[in-house]
Amino acid sequence: MAGEEASDSKVSLRTFLEHLSGAGKAIGVLTSGGDAQGMNAAVRAVVRMGIYVGAKVYFIYEGGTIIGSARCKAFRTREGRLKAACNLVQRGITNLCVIGGDGSLTGANIFRKEWSGLLEELAQHGEIDKEQVQKHAYLNVVGMVGSIDNDFCGTDMTIGTDSALHRIIEVVDAIMTTAQSHQRTFVLEVMGRHCGYLALVSALACGADWVFLPESPPEEGWQENMCIKLSENRARKKRLNIIIVAEGAIDTQNKPITSEQIKELVVTQLGYDTRVTILGHVQRGGTPSAFDRILASRMGVEAVVALLQATPETPACVVSLSGNQAVRLPLVECVQMTQDVQKAMDERRFKDAVRLRGRSFETNLNTYKRLAIKFPDDQIVKSNCNVAVINVGAPAAGMNAAVRSAVRVGIADGHKMLAIYDGFEGFAKGQVKEIGWGDVGGWTGQGGSILGTKRTLPGKFLEDIAQQMRTHSINALLIIGGFEAYLGLLELSAARDKYEEFCVPMVMVPATVSNNVPGSDFSIGADTALNTITDDPRGPRGPGTKTCDRIKQSASGTKRRVFIIETMGGYCGYLANMGALAAGADAAYIFEEPFDIRDLQSNVEHLTEKMKTTIQRGLVLRNESCSENYTTDFIYQLYSEEGKGVFDCRKNVLGHMQQGGAPSPFDRNFGTKISARAMQWISMKLKESPGKVGGNRYQCRSSVKAGDTRTPFSVDRGKRFVTDDSICVLGISKRNLFFQPVTELKKETDFEHRIPKEQWWLKLRPLMKILAKYEASYEVSDSGQLEHVHHRGHEEPAAI
Repeated sequence: MAGEEASDSKVSLRTFLEHLSGAGKAIGVLTSGGDAQGMNAAVRAVVRMGIYVGAKVYFIYEGGTIIGSARCKAFRTREGRLKAACNLVQRGITNLCVIGGDGSLTGANIFRKEWSGLLEELAQHGEIDKEQVQKHAYLNVVGMVGSIDNDFCGTDMTIGTDSALHRIIEVVDAIMTTAQSHQRTFVLEVMGRHCGYLALVSALACGADWVFLPESPPEEGWQENMCIKLSENRARKKRLNIIIVAEGAIDTQNKPITSEQIKELVVTQLGYDTRVTILGHVQRGGTPSAFDRILASRMGVEAVVALLQATPETPACVVSLSGNQAVRLPLVECVQMTQDVQKAMDERRFKDAVRLRGRSFETNLNTYKRLAIKFPDDQIVKSNCNVAVINVGAPAAGMNAAVRSAVRVGIADGHKMLAIYDGFEGFAKGQVKEIGWGDVGGWTGQGGSILGTKRTLPGKFLEDIAQQMRTHSINALLIIGGFEAYLGLLELSAARDKYEEFCVPMVMVPATVSNNVPGSDFSIGADTALNTITDDPRGPRGPGTKTCDRIKQSASGTKRRVFIIETMGGYCGYLANMGALAAGADAAYIFEEPFDIRDLQSNVEHLTEKMKTTIQRGLVLRNESCSENYTTDFIYQLYSEEGKGVFDCRKNVLGHMQQGGAPSPFDRNFGTKISARAMQWISMKLKESPGKVGGNRYQCRSSVKAGDTRTPFSVDRGKRFVTDDSICVLGISKRNLFFQPVTELKKETDFEHRIPKEQWWLKLRPLMKILAKYEASYEVSDSGQLEHVHHRGHEEPAAI
């Protein structure tokens, strides 16, 4: 954690920015509009990054957040903006960071355009002089979107959305318990006057029976269709129904659809015991999720860099999230597209509204429709292919959501889906059976692995597994798991020459709390583990969770105290580093960045100086395998000894609680979408006609009735899949989804330590240090130029 020297390939951020813009700049940061969880983390990042590069940073109060958030009527008038300009000039502020929604950002852009005229008018009135006009000739504006609705076009996620989803899913999980007990139907109304994102993703994350959105109204006759759907689900022995309604839900004629109206319909038509729950402002409350804390911190730092790189010709921009990458987009274009969505809805062009809302929204909607609505068997074109799904490695929250998604997409594609129980060991023993659409109902919110999972590799069972693949005529395999799943896929790939049964399409979806699978920035389960580390104990995982938030609360009494927390991850420091960034920790020790006793001593001295001020708590995270000798006990004893008289120490080993609990909304959604995409890839591969290199005893061909006009699913299973691109890992890299041949990933893998050789999150490590007030070096290569909203590459986009 000690400050590191800049090398040829890494430029000191302070040196880079001082050379770029000079010292002495002033930045004003304000929050405006509705409050959103994560705004405070964004403000903190702007302030500390600004101070780090030598700028003065000013709070603009009552722009909740710590500095206050408000909708200002005076600012909408020219007189109000004149007063605001005068206030800024008097303090030398010509760089404005605005955190708010589209209204706030639009107002800031108008303010920027009027700036020179406002200054001239102020000079004419004698409120400022000509020298001040020249010195503050232009205003730079950079926006960050803080909105729980995720209603701003140009970004995959806005600050606050993930936290709001946590509040919603917490309620849904609680409601499902009582609904099952009494066989009730619940109508849950969530926020979203003009945007249905919260409703849609909540429905996707809990497997709701029906969802009402303003962008995609139900078709004419929806009342009858919904009642049929609810009764069909009850007939499948489902004991509860969940209907989610966005507060701005409308029909195709733009008439409101209310939660009370839906309740009356269900009671009248079906006679079900039906209750309405309106969440309201609960969704805005509580502590921010780990995702929102990290997103806000990344965006805040990027906003400062953007401000200091800006010129008088640079248009106002918004710092956005694209996949896993921070990008800058023109504010005007984003606002225009956001307004175009509302215009499309007003004009009843609902398909256009969905498209304009963005790729994340569109993907979510399409996935929900595929998973929620089961067509009658006689309407599904049968492929006569058998596709198996297996969990491998340690359990990870979100695995069950991924299995549910795979099973339902596979059935919708006409496949017979097979579940393999207890990993490769169970596979070898023949623990394989068909799994149906209804069998996976209610799985999205379940933690652990319902199929059972083991770390055993397939190497010593290859003969038995090949026999089971013959016995069950398995035509494709989906593996959901961690590093053991990756190693298992490599072993199956290597065994293709000996066992023709393995010459079928195989794809792995990463699922591990360690987030250490090569080929993907994210793994299912890692977000839940991060929330376990950082969440407030009042959050979804209950009062027994000893998290960093709770630890900070316990340390905020009269005693100065430092907590040493050990996280899981093996040799991968993802949880420790990102948990530290999310929790605002003072240090994080990881294997990927070697440290010695001098670094430990430097950190102790840093904390000692900090504790001599008004600060009363310190937080240090340690990855479980970061050092063989500098153990958690050693670090605890060192801090205890060196901090005598200033602070005392406590330690906490979180252990396997990071693997348990209900999956976070992110992991439910991510697991659902990435697994659905994996199944689409399998179906596509099975339709291909690879070169015939050998016969096989079992074939899958579609059975289409005479006169059926649907496209047949034609597969010749006599053809074997032997090319590298038929056995892949599916993952996210920056802003795109990639299917990468597992054999190509070997060269990118550190097998001894079970981690990728290059890990994207290490670039964020300096941010954690800077925000903890350390000197650090920071790669600025990812600080991009302004892009356009409509720009899309040839790769497949990865909407988070």
